Amino acid sequence: MPGTNLTREEAQRRASLLTVDSYGIDLDLSGAQEGGTFRSVTTVRFDSAEAGAESFIDLVAPAVHEVVLNGTVLDPAEVFADSRIALPGLLAGRNELRVVADCAYTNSGEGLHRFVDPVDQQAYLYTQFEVPDARRVFAAFEQPDLKATFQFTVKAPAGWTVVSNSPTPEPKDDLWTFEPTPRISTYITALIVGPYHAVHSTYEKDGQSVPLGIYCRPSLAEFLDADAIFEVTRQGFDWFQEKFDYAYPFAKYDQLFVPEFNAGAMENAGAVTIRDQYVFRSKVTDAAYEVRAETILHELAHMWFGDLVTMEWWNDLWLNESFATYTSIACQAYAPGSRWPHAWTTFANSMKTWAYRQDQLPSTHPIMAEIRDLDDVLVNFDGITYAKGASVLKQLVAYVGQDAFFAGVQQYFKRHAYGNTRLSDLLGALEETSGRDLRNWSRQWLETAGINVLRPEIVTDGDGVITSFAVRQEAPALPVGAKGEPTLRPHRIAVGLYSPDADGKLVRVERVELDVDGELTAVDQLVGVRRPAVVLLNDDDLSYAKVRLDEESLGYVTGHLGDFAESLPRALCWASAWDMTRDAELPARDYLELVLSGIAKESDIGVVQSLQRQAKLALDLYAAPAWQEAGLTRWTEATLAHLRAAEPGSDHQLAWARAFAATARTPEQLDLLEGLLDGTQTVEGLAVDTELRWALVQRLAAVGRFDEVEIAGEYERDRTAAGERHAATARAARPTAEAKAEAWASVVESDALPNAVQEAVIGGFVQTDQRELLEPYTAKYFDAIAGVWESRSHEMAQQVVVGLYPALQVSAETVAATDAWVASAAPGPALARLVSEARSGVERALRARAADAAAG
Repeated sequence: MPGTNLTREEAQRRASLLTVDSYGIDLDLSGAQEGGTFRSVTTVRFDSAEAGAESFIDLVAPAVHEVVLNGTVLDPAEVFADSRIALPGLLAGRNELRVVADCAYTNSGEGLHRFVDPVDQQAYLYTQFEVPDARRVFAAFEQPDLKATFQFTVKAPAGWTVVSNSPTPEPKDDLWTFEPTPRISTYITALIVGPYHAVHSTYEKDGQSVPLGIYCRPSLAEFLDADAIFEVTRQGFDWFQEKFDYAYPFAKYDQLFVPEFNAGAMENAGAVTIRDQYVFRSKVTDAAYEVRAETILHELAHMWFGDLVTMEWWNDLWLNESFATYTSIACQAYAPGSRWPHAWTTFANSMKTWAYRQDQLPSTHPIMAEIRDLDDVLVNFDGITYAKGASVLKQLVAYVGQDAFFAGVQQYFKRHAYGNTRLSDLLGALEETSGRDLRNWSRQWLETAGINVLRPEIVTDGDGVITSFAVRQEAPALPVGAKGEPTLRPHRIAVGLYSPDADGKLVRVERVELDVDGELTAVDQLVGVRRPAVVLLNDDDLSYAKVRLDEESLGYVTGHLGDFAESLPRALCWASAWDMTRDAELPARDYLELVLSGIAKESDIGVVQSLQRQAKLALDLYAAPAWQEAGLTRWTEATLAHLRAAEPGSDHQLAWARAFAATARTPEQLDLLEGLLDGTQTVEGLAVDTELRWALVQRLAAVGRFDEVEIAGEYERDRTAAGERHAATARAARPTAEAKAEAWASVVESDALPNAVQEAVIGGFVQTDQRELLEPYTAKYFDAIAGVWESRSHEMAQQVVVGLYPALQVSAETVAATDAWVASAAPGPALARLVSEARSGVERALRARAADAAAG
């Protein structure tokens, strides 16, 4: 949408001029069942440091009817353009502005999203305002450092519920009048409106009583495991309030599972919205519950870090997200009674893998990124902002000590409650409590881009005793196009020595913790120690670096990776092997053999599912084309064997059923999928429930066995929003030119689909075994994306740009076509970044394929 950008300089000028006191927001949502537009009336009171100055307020609206500034009526046609209402040189010391507008419901997950549930035909609304979308609902000074109080009054249809940041009042004549909030930023205000189902409880501790609520659509109520969600929430309250030494800062805490949500969740103050796919309709593995719990805890941590104390500008977005990520994982790992004490294993195997991948793209950037405007921040919710930042916070905790870290955090909250801060405010508090000078640490870790590699250099004598041990640190060149210089950093790491015990389990026999700094660091503590079977750098995963095994350790691990007694060292070795595969240091066929040799011994279901995804990805993208089908055949046969061998009813059985369904290819294997669907074949203990049925249907559609009749029949069994999405995926997956053309047109040539259905169509359109069918769409992609980017909202456009990039066309021609488009289209920085990241994936796949071919 033109004119919707805001630069950092504009925000700084406005913040230096204005102090915002309060908003009164009246919304008439009584017509929400029909959709269209709604009346929005905003009254904002604010001070100006300069009488007679001019400024602007933000608003995205189809129509503005009234603008009154300090009693002076302004002509909307003269002062409203694009996304701004100009406030001419009429500002006084104290100001009151009234704006009356018609704002629009959306179907993109931005602003006020409207969804109609096919089960009950009722509309359900929720707001999503991060980064700049409160302005789609009311006139706002849309930047995080202009905090204010917010008082909402909402007219809603009879029988509906309205939830906001303040406690829910009793409605009068369907009018809901909320108490003003504490001082918060615009982007964490919220409204959730509709005939939602609710479950209520309280958090009670030492005289403190916080009302708790969980909401979802009535069509999901039978699946809502509220007790489990409340249990995780209470553990979070206990742990965070102890560690932060600051009571929960809002009047109540509601968690609302909402439809068609773009992200995992959003930290609206006291009214967290969460994607309702986390209300599980079918059996899922414990890994899914662990991820949901991390999401719940992540958003709860934001109530303090982000909501109570908020970044001044979006360059410190990483600190909000990284802190919430680090503390949520730490809570899972350390809170008494936690179901997931192995949470750091999951972090090492998923979040850090994401970070390492992101940090090797041409768009890599310092953790504290340079955010020039809103376009910059909208594409910066990435693996560096979340996962690398959290990894570096874990390194900081190791560097200063956990007690000193949380003591500094406690000071930070007390000093800056309900205010805005910069990174220096947090580092200053941590320096006080730890006695460490963190300025150099910050420069090296937070203000530089790129990744380090740590390698052991070990010399032994004839008896196998270590005579020399050092850690070599490398700073590889940044990817072409990336800004900055390679940097060697200080690392606090542990070195673990592992040998087999009497039962053949690899156990740690020695651990040394030390600071690694510079190119070569001697580890004198290990001189004189007998060389073990495996030497593992960055044991316990304290630092953020790519780790390589020495030749002898790699040789042993290749045959015994599954033998580690503990899950974390296994995960670190698995992650290192995957990273080597992506870096073309380990051929894809060798990675597959490593997975097949060790996955049966892997007890951690999250790691198993990661390995399944990575093995399939290695075969699809990194395997030499001449060997690819043989590799896929071997993998598919293994998935079926593991499915049949798994304990009936277990998480492992379900994971292998899904892995098999994703890759089944022979007539006999596809017959089994059909048999599982119609009940003529069974696997003992395997419940072929709603979600698993759709996985089978989608694969059968993708290979041409199922067409519209079968897909429609399955949708009749599951006439829900999830069923609609699954059916859209299955239709787009069909291996015909007509099906692809229909899917393409619905996403690229039309903007009618809601966000979740568009995402589902894209997911079905891109099938790894349909490369030839998809090849003509490479040119169509480059013809279309500039127009899509200019005409769609950010979320909708990014789905298309990222999801439809021809990543499966692994060839020099794809790279050349990308370069030609960039040269001719001259895209802006945000679009250029997304396309360059996708291009980088093709280049990486080309290198990996060459390495795999050489190994064959």
